[in-house]
Amino acid sequence: MTEIDVRNLALTLLIGGALAASPAMANEIGRLKQQAAKVSIARDTWGVAHIHGKTDADAVFGMAYAQAEDDFNRVETNYINALGRLAEAEGETAIYRDLRMKLFIDPVDLKAKYAASPAWLKTLMNAWADGLNFYLASHPQVKPRVITKFEPWMALSFSEGSIGGDIERVSLPELEAFYGATQTAMLDPDADVRFKEPTGSNGFAIAPSNTKDGHALLLINPHTSFFFRSELQATSDEGLNAYGAVTWGQFFIYQGFNEHAGWMHTSSGVDVVDEFAETIVEKNGKLFYRYGAEERPVAVSTIAVPYRAKSGEMTSKSFTVYRTHHGPIVRKADGKWIAVALMQKPVEALSQSFLRTKTKDYASFLKVAELRANSSNNTIFADTKGQIAYMHPQFIPRRDDQFDYTKPVDGSNPATDWQGLHALNEAPHLLTPTNGWIFNTNDWPYSAAGEYSPKRQDYPRYMDSAGPNPRGTHATLVLKDRKDFTLPGLVSAAYDPYLPAFARLLPTLTSAYDALPAADPRRAKLAGPIEALRGWDYKWSETSVPTSLAVFWGEALWADAGPKAKRASVSVYDYMTATSPPDQKLTALTEAADRLAADFGDWRTPWGQINRYQRNNGDIVQKFDDAKPSLPVAFTSAQWGSLASFGAKRYEGTKRYYGTSGNSFVAAVEFGPRIKAVAVSAGGESGDPASPHFADQALLYSQGKLREVFFYPEDVARHTKRTYRPGQ
Repeated sequence: MTEIDVRNLALTLLIGGALAASPAMANEIGRLKQQAAKVSIARDTWGVAHIHGKTDADAVFGMAYAQAEDDFNRVETNYINALGRLAEAEGETAIYRDLRMKLFIDPVDLKAKYAASPAWLKTLMNAWADGLNFYLASHPQVKPRVITKFEPWMALSFSEGSIGGDIERVSLPELEAFYGATQTAMLDPDADVRFKEPTGSNGFAIAPSNTKDGHALLLINPHTSFFFRSELQATSDEGLNAYGAVTWGQFFIYQGFNEHAGWMHTSSGVDVVDEFAETIVEKNGKLFYRYGAEERPVAVSTIAVPYRAKSGEMTSKSFTVYRTHHGPIVRKADGKWIAVALMQKPVEALSQSFLRTKTKDYASFLKVAELRANSSNNTIFADTKGQIAYMHPQFIPRRDDQFDYTKPVDGSNPATDWQGLHALNEAPHLLTPTNGWIFNTNDWPYSAAGEYSPKRQDYPRYMDSAGPNPRGTHATLVLKDRKDFTLPGLVSAAYDPYLPAFARLLPTLTSAYDALPAADPRRAKLAGPIEALRGWDYKWSETSVPTSLAVFWGEALWADAGPKAKRASVSVYDYMTATSPPDQKLTALTEAADRLAADFGDWRTPWGQINRYQRNNGDIVQKFDDAKPSLPVAFTSAQWGSLASFGAKRYEGTKRYYGTSGNSFVAAVEFGPRIKAVAVSAGGESGDPASPHFADQALLYSQGKLREVFFYPEDVARHTKRTYRPGQ
């Protein structure tokens, strides 16, 4: 049997589940081969896939196939999670994660929505599933963990591309406490203020008035888990030509650009996920909830969660679940059942995600945004017309601002209900402000353009719950008062080493030291560290000892200040600056110096010897080892205002810090008559350690250096290492 015969048989088994090919299955194989023949994939010097199809559907087929080639494990895992099927792979520990997804994602509902989708979108979903299934048929050695056949409707389960999505805001421990009758005493009340790397992103847009060559510039800098997205280009004879980052398994460029416009999404602080405290009444064995003068019946249903038992066999656990018109019940608090309301518009979300990649300017981008199916992302935009813009998420429920929606509101009061959606112009927005720059760093929109920013008093409270952050302070410093930006200059701004949080915090530490009595033994013990910090310029570098001291000190102080700041209802930075006692600040420095000496032999250890990039294998969850090779990384956690983010910490058995999140894909784009762009992806394009593209960008990444993007066909042709069709 030839290799082609093997692949054909594998595809037959995959699609039909039969033991032998039937005429119908042979026709199906022939259909997929015909579509594959319309697709070409060119792999450039860095392994980036440049996919071309005759139609958009052909390009989508190729996008799905190419991503599966690079890292099928991550593609499948994203859909295992999105469909609530993780326990089928990982066992009983994932049951409640799956239950959470199944409360919101119902295959029966998604199949109906797929059937009712616009014809163009249905065609793309069909091509997406075909591309993944053709990959599996062409690679019978690849063994899926759960999904052996992708169906078109599955694309609707993962339609927006953000880091975790709205559903992940539902607390798993509290969900388990409600549906699993576990003890809520196990919950950590301060979990949300423990020191952890902020998730999110940076987006900058520079107007032509502030650039040397008179062209708009865009910085694309998502802060996500490393290796979270593929980098590729998708083109078609129907006008698709988009380049950028694709969340594994999706068929649209999530953060990127085309020949006319670019878009960068940053996680938003807008409040669009609300909790409603329901008053439950039981009558004659049936449950009701109060709503105004009514007592409405609680909707009761059963959800079965399949899982893999320790024996390896499949079994399932069933849950009786409850809903009100607000949404599913997810926890209990103060004697009330808590229902969650969030966006559930998968068809519109998937449509918006794809259509914006074909927009040509701000007006067309805005028209697509009228679908109002982006709930979690701010957007920074730039185009070849010289327009730059800030857009708030478009799915924003209209509410009565007298209520505090950051906490559960009274579900029995009809006045707390959502009252439709806000129009786009009712949310914070900007279009080419006079200052010539716009940014967002997951902070509020009220500093996005300096004095030309939207005004906080003009909008309801629920338009933002994030407030300012140190990266926002830093972004303002690098963007204001500059009229000479170039593409390299924008990259330099994105990697500016200043740490504004420490510029604010450390003077309070040195003041505490200076106030010590002459006889205090801490004067002698801390003299060296204080001298190093006092002379520091608050800039990270591989060789910087003060960076090491400051990070270790900041983390030690945060551990004490975080929970206290929460109870005082102030920001941790404000508490650390103004409220943390001088003795506590000095104690934290002692802990930092002692820890550095214990782990590295001397408190004078340069930051680059501690802060490291390491990728040992293709696993989604990495295990780190101080004895294995790693690369020094100069930039720090975003917690301290570093625009270039490297979320690193110690792991079991390590003394060094290893990064797992932060700068993952970075790109800068110039929108002149001819697009110019540079980019870097953490690691490389492939999840296979045997591939030359598993780690070929790691050194560039660790040094903050970006490579040329090959966007135009002639540039791709000059740098192509291999051209082929799916299945070859």
